[in-house]
Amino acid sequence: MEKKKVAVPLVCHGHSRPVVDLFYSPVTPDGFFLISASKDSSPMLRNGETGDWIGTFEGHKGAVWSCCLDTSALRAATASADFSTKVWDALTGDELHSFEHKHIARACAFSEDTHLLLTGGVEKILRIYDMNRPDAPPREVDKSPGSVRTVAWLHSDQTILSSCTDMGGVRLWDVRSGKIVQTLETKSSVTSAEVSQDGRYITTADGSTVKFWDAN
Repeated sequence: MEKKKVAVPLVCHGHSRPVVDLFYSPVTPDGFFLISASKDSSPMLRNGETGDWIGTFEGHKGAVWSCCLDTSALRAATASADFSTKVWDALTGDELHSFEHKHIARACAFSEDTHLLLTGGVEKILRIYDMNRPDAPPREVDKSPGSVRTVAWLHSDQTILSSCTDMGGVRLWDVRSGKIVQTLETKSSVTSAEVSQDGRYITTADGSTVKFWDAN
């Protein structure tokens, strides 16, 4: 009889409290990377293939709810309960920028071209920061109908996806007009919404359901 192959997962220790968000970088000339956000306020960077710890970004004073890497995995961003979103040098671990919010920041995402950072949170405001002019005030998109849980970019940074903590559905915003152009209906609030690497599909998780949407 042929022996059944058992896949043994890599176990990555290090966080002292629950892990609430994970993000894989695209494949870069140096491989690909994994960043994790945790309620322990210390986001960690790892080798995406081996799980080996590379470093910890130190500076947040509250739970970190969201984390991401830019396309080249040279910068990281984190959104935290300490009312800030921070941008880090992913090679040195140094803090590059800290963007203050008036309430808990729950979500962050770099644009595909890496020039913009999108944030959202309990304030119900989507903000777009220009990474070429980080000291300039962010552009604020029209009010979200609820507290923002997740954000993502779509259609070569022309569209923003956002979901809310306290209501169902994923809203698609036109970046130019700042208005909602479509809502993907779900029964429960969406806890995760991601766009596939090729931009063709949107994956959402609500309640006990995972849905796949045609991004076009």
